[in-house]
Amino acid sequence: MTTYSYDRTVYESEAGDILMALTGESLITRPVSMYREPTFTSLVDMIRGADLAFTHAEMLFHDFEPSPAYISGGTYMRSDPQNIAELQWMGFDLVSTACNHSFDYGEGGVLKNIENLKRFNMPFAGTGHNLAEARGPVYVETPKGRVALLSATTSGPPPGRAGDQRRDVRGRPGSNFIRHTTEYVVDKPTFDALKRVSEGLNFEQAKAHRRAGGFGAPLPPDTDTEFYLFGLFQMYEMQQWVKFRLGDHFERHSYPNQADLDGWLQRVRDARGMAQWVICTMHNHESGASEDEPSEAVQTIMKACIDAGADVFVGHGPHQDRGIEIYNGKPIFYALGDFFLENDTVLLQPQDNYLGQGLSWEHTPEQFFNTRSANETRGQTVQPKRWQSALAMTKWNAGGEFAEIRLHPVDLGFGKPRHQRGRPVLAQGDSAKEILDRFERLSALYGTKMTREGNVGLIKAQ
Repeated sequence: MTTYSYDRTVYESEAGDILMALTGESLITRPVSMYREPTFTSLVDMIRGADLAFTHAEMLFHDFEPSPAYISGGTYMRSDPQNIAELQWMGFDLVSTACNHSFDYGEGGVLKNIENLKRFNMPFAGTGHNLAEARGPVYVETPKGRVALLSATTSGPPPGRAGDQRRDVRGRPGSNFIRHTTEYVVDKPTFDALKRVSEGLNFEQAKAHRRAGGFGAPLPPDTDTEFYLFGLFQMYEMQQWVKFRLGDHFERHSYPNQADLDGWLQRVRDARGMAQWVICTMHNHESGASEDEPSEAVQTIMKACIDAGADVFVGHGPHQDRGIEIYNGKPIFYALGDFFLENDTVLLQPQDNYLGQGLSWEHTPEQFFNTRSANETRGQTVQPKRWQSALAMTKWNAGGEFAEIRLHPVDLGFGKPRHQRGRPVLAQGDSAKEILDRFERLSALYGTKMTREGNVGLIKAQ
């Protein structure tokens, strides 16, 4: 009888260490491989030097074959499919795709984006032909072990959520959308006034239809202390009913749809058993007490994924950095900001966007972007923090223990002309200090301590 001994080293990945390069959202519309500034090439070298590199692809890669959807969250995102190769040239190994722009070009845009990512052999997670595909992990093989990526979004228009497939009906293409409820605590005069609004505008009839089995998930009954109001649809929040609760002061709370969260957590646990490393990532615009903090629903989702087996959670979406928490020994990035910000050099926009700015069919893209920004005097154009972020070089030691995060500040060229800005380079001087100051301040909200080594922020296992 042959006896096998497993007390030996066979594979490099048995060491249990890895270095990941993690970034926020890449709104990329232009090629980058020709640039040669040392602050850019050094950044690229770091990304290529990691065992695995991730970014969020907030663009739909297509050649305008699909028709635009009626609702977009601002810019209808589109990028030349060749820019997938540019991200690969930089060293990125995989991308997430679930976000509020996933449905800018409808189901056709979802499917064409998938087609082009596959054509360029870029692994992705977050969108699919149906909900099961959108929820599921993608796997990438590295010398340091098999890596799983799972992607979700809490932000976007309702039609963008992928639908389940039946044995007799196809599923709906879209994103892994985790719905959520926002609850507002109000005082009694406000509570009573809102009920009068609902009664006066006949929203009660719509609620009765919903409770009788009309379209949508079941709506809980109103009580003397809890009340649902119809008609407060918010562009980035997939909800048409808002809950109000009676109190003696004003507060805002939020919580995820439990069925959506449970469905995703099942896939996270599945990935935990199939891969050595599990990355979860989520697009979210929602904020807490201020735009610097994530909502309660977002925090609930991220921590639940860590509890289900994720090694790291990377948030993105608010177009700014948020704090970093070390939760149960695992890093949570509540948001890494823009890594590329080139959404004002998207080649074309649909007519709906022109009409929204009071323009007509004969106007040009440059006129659209100038009108929307009031000739670059409002919006993200004049907000420096939208043009700053960091490359997070995140390391696990032998044995799979989280070791440290090295934050390399990134400058996207705030104040430069449209044709130059939006591409990341390593930040220098005051810009680097401002970025690290922000990370230090926001991470301290979660008890995370950051030190510095020159222009690099250092967060160690706690």
